[in-house]
Formats: sequence, C-alpha cells, structure tokens
Amino acid sequence: MTSAISNIAPWTKSTCAYCGVGCGIEARPKPNGQLEIRGDKDHPANYGRLCSKGMALGETVIPDGRLLHPTISGMRTDWNTALDHVAKSFQKTIEEHGPDSVAFYVSGQLLTEDYYVANKLMKGFIGSGNIDTNSRLCMSSSVAGHKRAFGTDTVPGCYEDLELADLIVITGSNLAWCHPVLYQRIKAVKEQRPEVKVVSIDPRVTDTCEVADLHIPLQPGSDVALFNGLLSHLASCQKVDEHYVQQHTEGYNRALLHALEDGCNSESLAKTLGVDQEDLKLFFDWFAHTEKVVTLYSQGVNQSSRGADKVNSILNCHLATGRIGKPGSGPFSLTGQPNAMGGREVGGLANTLAAHMELDSPLHHQLVSDFWETDNLTVTAGYKAIDLFDAIDRGKIKAVWIMATNPVVSLPDADKIKRALTHCPMVVVSDCIADTDTTRCADVLLPAQGWSEKSGTVTNSERRISRQRRLLPTPGEGKPDWWIMSEVAKRMGYGHAFNYLHEGEVFNEYARMTELDYSNPQKQVNRDLDLTGLTGLTAREYAQMPPQQWPLKKKDEQIKHKRLFSDGRFFTASGKAQFVAVRYQAPASKLSNKYPLSLNSGRIRDQWHTMTRTGLSTRLGAHLPEPYISVNQKDAELYGLENGKIASLKNEWGYARIRVDISSKVAPGQLFMPIHWTGVMASAGRVCSLVSPDTDAVSGQPEFKFTPVAIKPWHYQSEALLLSSTVIDTQNLDYWVRQKVDGGYLYRVASNDSPKELENKLKPYCVQSEPLKDNELESLQLSSRQLSSRQLNSRQLNYSSPSRGQYRFALIQGEQLLGCYLVAPSLQNQDFDWVQSLLDEPVDDTVERSILTGVASGKLAQGKTICACKQVGKTTICSAIREQGLTTVKELSECTGAGSGCGTCVPELQQILGEERQQILGEELTASEIAPDDEQPLKQAAGDGLIVRVGR
Repeated sequence: MTSAISNIAPWTKSTCAYCGVGCGIEARPKPNGQLEIRGDKDHPANYGRLCSKGMALGETVIPDGRLLHPTISGMRTDWNTALDHVAKSFQKTIEEHGPDSVAFYVSGQLLTEDYYVANKLMKGFIGSGNIDTNSRLCMSSSVAGHKRAFGTDTVPGCYEDLELADLIVITGSNLAWCHPVLYQRIKAVKEQRPEVKVVSIDPRVTDTCEVADLHIPLQPGSDVALFNGLLSHLASCQKVDEHYVQQHTEGYNRALLHALEDGCNSESLAKTLGVDQEDLKLFFDWFAHTEKVVTLYSQGVNQSSRGADKVNSILNCHLATGRIGKPGSGPFSLTGQPNAMGGREVGGLANTLAAHMELDSPLHHQLVSDFWETDNLTVTAGYKAIDLFDAIDRGKIKAVWIMATNPVVSLPDADKIKRALTHCPMVVVSDCIADTDTTRCADVLLPAQGWSEKSGTVTNSERRISRQRRLLPTPGEGKPDWWIMSEVAKRMGYGHAFNYLHEGEVFNEYARMTELDYSNPQKQVNRDLDLTGLTGLTAREYAQMPPQQWPLKKKDEQIKHKRLFSDGRFFTASGKAQFVAVRYQAPASKLSNKYPLSLNSGRIRDQWHTMTRTGLSTRLGAHLPEPYISVNQKDAELYGLENGKIASLKNEWGYARIRVDISSKVAPGQLFMPIHWTGVMASAGRVCSLVSPDTDAVSGQPEFKFTPVAIKPWHYQSEALLLSSTVIDTQNLDYWVRQKVDGGYLYRVASNDSPKELENKLKPYCVQSEPLKDNELESLQLSSRQLSSRQLNSRQLNYSSPSRGQYRFALIQGEQLLGCYLVAPSLQNQDFDWVQSLLDEPVDDTVERSILTGVASGKLAQGKTICACKQVGKTTICSAIREQGLTTVKELSECTGAGSGCGTCVPELQQILGEERQQILGEELTASEIAPDDEQPLKQAAGDGLIVRVGR
C-alpha cells in the first residue's frame, strides 16, 4: 500500500489553456500519458470551478496530429538547418525590400515571455511595427475604448465585483458558454442573494438568459443607441453624479448632446433597437437606481465596425454615475483568450510599443530604445491584422511568421487569406499541430511546445498574472516559442539582446521594463502597468510565483483583489477620464434583396477557436458534432429549409454548407453559425469564408457579428456515418464532417450520389485490403458472419436493403471493431450518437445487433450527449425523468449526475425536463381518452430484423 501511494505523482498548479477567465488548475500525469485535472481551489479566478473544456484538458495531451520535427518545403530537417533558413530568408527580404516587407502574426495562445521576445525582435531590432496578434480579432475595440477614456488600456475591476454587485449587465456575451466559470459565479450569487438583478443584452436567446431577470434582444449592431439611451435617461432622471463628473472627468456635455440625439425619444429608441419599450425602461430604471452595477461585455460589443464606439458608450454611463473603481461597480471587458491581456501588456498589437508605452511618445521611444540598447526601434505603427494580410496579398509583405494561430480559418474573408499565403514567397508557421488550414500554406514548419509542455506566465481578464507550468515532456523536437525566436534573432546578428537561458530571464526583463518612468519621481507617470514587485525574482521564486494582480509595486504584496481608478485619477494628460461623444451608426455592410439575412457568429459550449485542441477530446466533440446554422422557423419556411437537413450559405466573399438548426432563439432575419470548424474538420464549415472584412476605423477589429448572406437548401440523395481508426481522404465526398472519437474518427457524410454509389465510395475505407465485389455484398444476409480470406482473423457484418437504400457494414477482428459505415437516403430521423463509441467498445451481440439494425440497444442507448463533464446522454436523462418522476434539475442531477460538473448544461437540462414533463402530461391526457382494448401492440419478426409496431 505504501509503495502504491508513493508512486502517485504530486499535483502541479498551472493555468487553463482556454478563455480569458484564467482559471487555476491542478494536474498530475496518469499512467496512460494523459493528465488528471482538477480545479485549483486557491486560485482567485475560479476557486476550484472548471468548465467542460477545462475539465477535459487532460484528454487533449495526446500525440494525435502533433508537429514533431522542423520541415522545409514538406521535407523533415534539423533545427539548425531550419533556423538558419528562416533567419537568412528574413534577412535577405529585409535587405532587398526593407524592414516593412516582413511581418509576425502572433496569438493570445502565446505566453507573455513568447510575446515579449516576438515584439522585441520585430519592433526593436528588425525595426518594423509589423507584428499583430489574433487578439486584434477579439479585444482591440476594448483597447481603443479604454485608451480614449482612461489614457491607458486598463480593465479597472476584478472578479470579486460580481459577488458584490446588485445589478449585473451582461452585454455582447453568451457568458454561460464562453466564460462559464464567471457565469457559475453569477449563478451562485443569484442563489445566495435572489434580489440581485441580471440583465442579458443579446440579439439571441442564449443559455445566459437562464440566469437573467431581463433579456434585451436588441437589433445587431445597435449597442451605441442603447447605451446612449441609457446616458440620456440618467441625465433626465438626475442620476448623474455631478460632483464626480466635475472633479474627475472631461467632455461630459458633448457626449450627452450626442447621446440625446440617439436616445431622448424612448419610443423611437425602442423602434431602433427592436425591443419592447417597457423592457427598455425597466433596464434603464434598474441601472439608474442601483448603486453597485457591473457591466460585463465581450465579443458582441467588440467585434463590430463600430466596436470602439460601443465600448465608449458603455464607459460613458459608468463615468457619468461614478461607478468605476469601486467594490461591486465598474465596466468589465472580458477577454477571449488565456493571454490576450499579456500580449497587450508587452506590445503585441501593431499600434503599441511595449509595456503600455506608446509609439507616438518621444519619451517612451527613448526609454525603450535605451532599455533594449537598440538604435533601430520602429517609430511607426505596423499593419493591423486585416491590413497585414491585405499587404501580403498585394505583395507588399514578402515574408511572414505565424505563431500559434490559424488565420486561414479565423480571419474574415478567409479564402483571400489562403490566397495571400499561397502567393507569399516565405511563410513560416510555428505550431504544435501538424495539419491545420494554415500549416498547409507554410514553406517552413517549426514544432512548438503546447500547453502542458511550455512554461511561462499569462494574464487574465482581471489583470491577474498566473504561472503556466510544464506538466509533461515535449514529444518529438518541440521547443518553446521564445527560444525559437531567440535563436533566429541570434542568427540575424542580434544575439547580445536575445541570450536568454530560460523563460524566467525573459520575464524578469519584461518586469524591469515596466519600471521605466516610475523609478524617477520627477517624471509624470501616465501608465498603469507596474510590475516592480516582480523584478529580480530568483529562478525558484519565478517557478513558485503565485497568481497576482497588477499593478504590483512591492514584492510580496498581499492584496488579493485590486481596483484601479478608485481615487478618481486616470492616466490621461489632465489626469481626468474622458467622455467620448459617440452616435449610433448601422453596421458597415447592408442587407439587400440578394443577401437578405444577417449572419452572426460565435463560440459553442464545448469547443474552442479552431478545435486544434478541443477537437482532440472525444467528450467535447459529442455535444454538437457538426457545424450548423440556427435559423428562425419563419425564415426556414420562407427559404424551404428543414431541420437537420443541409443548407448552403453564400455571399460575395464565400460560401458554406452546414446543417440546419431551426430555433426560436434567433429572431427572424437573423442567423447564427459557430466559428470552430475548419477545412481540416469539415468540407465547407468555415464561417469566416463568409464574414465580411469590414473593420472598425479606430481599433481595426473586424465585424464578425453582422454579415449579409443568402441561404437555400442543399439537396442530396444519401447520407452516411463512417467510423475509421485513421484519418481518411475526403476529396471525393460532397459533404463531410470529421469528429474525433475514442479509437479513431467518425465522419458524417452527405452526397449527391445514390446510397449504393455512396456505399461503393465508403467501402474501401473499412475493408483494409481489396474490397468485396458488389455481387458478394448482395449475397450477404442480415446477421450473417463471413470470414474473409483477404483479412486474417477478421469477420464482416453486412446489411443491405437496395429498395430502401440502406447499407450497413462492419469489419471486426476478435472483439475489436476496425471500421464500419451506415448508409441511407437520410439519417436525420433517428439518433445515431451511439455510433461514436463503437471503436472503443468490445464487440458483443448488442453492438452487432445495433450496427445491423441501425438502432441502438442496451448499453449503447444512452442517446445524444448532453452533459460533457459526466458523459450523460439524452435518453438516460429522459428515462430518469419518466421512471423516477423527477420534476427539478436538482433531482435530475442527483439521479444521473448530469449538471453536477461545470454546470453549463443546466439550461439544456431545464429545457429537456420541461419538454419531457409536458409530453408525459399529454400522454396521460391521451391515455385517459383511449379504451384499453384500442391499444394493439404487434411484434413481428421479419427477415431483416425485429420490428415493433404500436398503434390503434
């Protein structure tokens, strides 16, 4: 017993790889090479809570698809050769075309140390501003809004404010799915203090509405009008804090005049917003008469051609009431990525310098030049993300290095991005995944360490710096991003400035940079970022550094929750906050007869970005395994769409082909499509191939939330499910989606071919040697087993019904399923989620019968996965409701375990419970009207299986 206990690895504290909440985790290796994960109860961001993605982190550290070795032009090479090639290529390009002919495109997935080295190399030594980040796509409007109002990119509040607020406004965020742990914190507040009010502002009805007291379903893009209306209301009911405005702000009168033009007439405003006038007044009154208000906002605000104005319209309302920097009060920008904040801090955006210092400040320019000991520091901003790839497309940028991101999927007008990279003379990609839409465009691939292998720091949405620690050895030849860039810098002649021994040295240099301007008391300090207390850390202190919020002026500072602007002083030239006068403007793109519907895009509950990590987890893929388009019933009828069938979307930028989800959660005229599917995972599921390249003129952030499109049905003749232990070649398939499952991959297929023709295409994927001939297939009968002479120790199951267009086949070796498929004219009329587990299930009579009949039985019949954390299916949930007479979600969770993990499935459980209870009631009413002898069960044994009919 003692020996067994001593062999258990200790828990290591680290940070989650996903959203900007920055949850602390504890991890330890498992015997199978994966990780056991639990929430860190001591971490102030989550106090032990995790969402479904965080709980499944340990399942994603598998070798599948890893980039293991450097390659040049598709050929494996060694590190020295690859690094020499990159350095020489960039040097040659700079010599021939100047420093602005090269660029870096980086990511909020990088650690702060990686970001720092990338920014230092490009801006400080190459001498160009051409480094931008995918954070441009999610947070740059907030950066612009903060800087216009506060003088710096400052998030003033902290998560503790959610527990202290009396009104929480959630705008432009499906918090329940995109920042689930914060949603759970709010839900806990509501349970403890039911009087706390929550308002959800979103064009869609989302799971976040489950915790809301009021939903404001405003028209897409109309946020400025809404908050200008709120500011007008605050002035009219004399709820403006005049003393605060006079002492600590500037520009109020002009901002109010602009706001009144949008919001002085409540009837007209309600019409512009498309909302009920009484609901609007209720929201305004709650805000006006509640002292402690937190406004959470995210991509629905930022991702807009008017995003910066939207941000400032929100900030204006908090400045007008003085509700900023106080416990339980303040505007709160929620970042999308784990280190989007860290990248902003070190200068990862093309229009910033470093450490919250600005390119247009001569003082800052001199400070950074001296600190880096360089005379080549750029004096101008570089290209922002969209402009950067436009410059590549025009041939202006001739060498680009892309790190830890997938722009061929995630940038608007995605087909143009692919074209630009295809024509670019030198494309370098650093990644931990070998096959992505972007790596397919690369000349040089450099294997980087992934989460669980790399070590450094990240900063979350509340300015809290946490350590991300090494948990597992790195497969292959993967290296830290900061090391890769430093080695290239050395080869370009900058070795004296990039001679780091480990990531702790990089962090220490960055922390010392934040001291600049602070160490001289005679200089006026107009920056917020100060890590003085973290300078000079020893290697041990860095390794053991606990989560801490900046500013951190002293070592071992023990304040756990910090707010900025509590003293009413800001980082502007006058020391006062600035109101920004804004007016409502419609989205840049306009609806038309040709493209009459507005497309919204966003995340789903269990996936992350382009699924290169979450797509490796079988349980995360089970909830929503296919890309889909949510459409209102009225629009579905108007355009001839059927639920579960496939639709084609098209506009001037591209097209997509995805499943139809008819839903009352989207309004007529509006569509919603997830962002996650790629060209590697689906035939035509990339939403960004449709998204317009319109951007905010101030922030450069694209408009992901409003794109005009047209929609129509895509008619097909056959569908199939195909299980394979390996990735297959999909070039000859019309429609396909790939899902990772235990033991291999599940493909969902639809085709213009007849069912028989489709079966002929799929057969070779399952039969590992020469496929059976058609006449051999036709001769096989239901439940027959045949040993193939072509496949030693294997057997085949085959069901064929040409008249119904149904074909089912399986190849089995011992108790192991090697591959199978089910083909039919349609597979949308029954549940086939049980197929996902077959490669990992020992094949017994139950499994064989399920494959042959196409109907799940026994242990396979749990239904579509609803709870990803506990792996509970819909059939199990519905059976429990019926058999146990359950009436509440709490009872359902206690009985089945569903909803007892991260809790993000609770709104769906509530919906299922309501539907099932309503159906039970209807059945009871019907049963009371039917005489017993009217029920005539008939069980009929047929040649092709057992059919059960129940009827009158």
